[in-house]
Amino acid sequence: MLWLLLAVPAGAALLALALPWSVLRRGLLVAATGTHVALVMTCCLQRPAAVMYGWIALDDASILFLATMSVVFFIVSLYTVGYLAQEEARVAAEPPEDLPFVNFPEAVFTGCLLLFLTMMTLVILSHHWGLLGIAVEATTLASAPLIYFHRHPRSLEATWKYLVICSVGIALALLGNFFLAVAAKACPAPALDLVMGDLERYACQLDPLWLKAAFMLFLVGYGTKMGLAPLHTWLPDAHSEAPSTVSALLSGVLLNCAFLAILRGHSLLVKAGLGQFSRELLVLFGLASMTVAAMFIIRQLDYKRLLAYSSVEHMGILTLGVGIGGIAGFGSLWHAVNHSLTKTLLFLVAGNTLAWFHSKSAREVQGVRTVLPVTGCLWLVGTLAIVGSPPFAPFLSEFAVLKGMIDGDRILVAVWYLAMLAIVFVALSAVVIPMVYGTPATRAADGELPGELQAPAPRRRWTLAGEPLWSVVPPLLLGVAVLVLGLYLPSELCDLLHRAACAVGAE
Repeated sequence: MLWLLLAVPAGAALLALALPWSVLRRGLLVAATGTHVALVMTCCLQRPAAVMYGWIALDDASILFLATMSVVFFIVSLYTVGYLAQEEARVAAEPPEDLPFVNFPEAVFTGCLLLFLTMMTLVILSHHWGLLGIAVEATTLASAPLIYFHRHPRSLEATWKYLVICSVGIALALLGNFFLAVAAKACPAPALDLVMGDLERYACQLDPLWLKAAFMLFLVGYGTKMGLAPLHTWLPDAHSEAPSTVSALLSGVLLNCAFLAILRGHSLLVKAGLGQFSRELLVLFGLASMTVAAMFIIRQLDYKRLLAYSSVEHMGILTLGVGIGGIAGFGSLWHAVNHSLTKTLLFLVAGNTLAWFHSKSAREVQGVRTVLPVTGCLWLVGTLAIVGSPPFAPFLSEFAVLKGMIDGDRILVAVWYLAMLAIVFVALSAVVIPMVYGTPATRAADGELPGELQAPAPRRRWTLAGEPLWSVVPPLLLGVAVLVLGLYLPSELCDLLHRAACAVGAE
């Protein structure tokens, strides 16, 4: 069963590269991601045995992150089908000499998207430190062409920045593997491999100095991929220049994969009796990320970059919660799920906004609720959720992190945490509210917008309040999920969160 989780999207990726018809490729994308969801649900009900001598396995933490990733990817694939059809119509209606950079093969895009799903699945299933590093780097290589989709000079710059910075981070994580191997030499167990289960079983016998050094490299290396400050510099550019459907996946699921890698390292230190060392580092990086993000969010007018810096902030919340431990660790894993759903929602509605207004500047986007009623409503829902307003789920998970700080007598940390949340709340609201409630320009209200990337008027057969169903139903589903999880947390999910938090030493 575990092999099927990898084989289905990988095989679909190869088939997508070979198929000559775009309609079949789009259908294949939805079918492959839907099958992936079904396989994940089957694995949740009947947990399969580990394969490859324990290198690929499924534990509670894997189930949590895998289920979140699979569901989000499937919903984004529904949006992507309409997005690709719109892009095809736009490019066909424009003379090639005006836009020489938009001729990006859809087959490559779809193939890389499915390969991206394959590699993220491998990251989550990896229980060998060497395989984990290879899989994380493979996600970088698979997603880089997706960022370069529009073939704009800014897209090229963002792609190279993403490749170079993340590859340097993975190189540091690889060095951490070497340090971990040296730490294992001190263990009397014969032929101790870098399989996570074996290392955790003999964790108390590993060399503590080399183990601490390995965790520091893991935190810096995988923290680069996660977008922790000050290692986050690739993230705003990549999220801003990538197509919104790709930005949603980068922020909603890729960052969680890197977070899981850091959790694996923290779990090893906890079992070695060095949990206090890793917790203090996580608190430090968490507070730094929240602070840097809050400062950059202030007066940020590019709304896609604004969402990217918001992701940096929330990655800080995740690491901070794990560093505090207790109920905060439970809240951190819960917040990872909530952030995935909410940030994916926001990037999809940002894509709708960009497609209509042809501008990423909040100053040029006014009155979204007037011209795009459903998108405008979803902007408000997503913004209220991401800043931690009740009754949405991120409010409860952020409150759980705060409660952990208070229970642990970390009052100064709690005060700083609340201050950063308040700054982000005000800064985000100051940008989004005028976008939604402002007065649209006359030409914008009539749908006559200037811009070199203006698309022809689409044929709208199935619409909701004048907007194509493909553009509003996926984010609407995510919005409903965020609201429902804020009102009711199923006991099965609550139990899974507790088990996952205990498995990685977060609780």
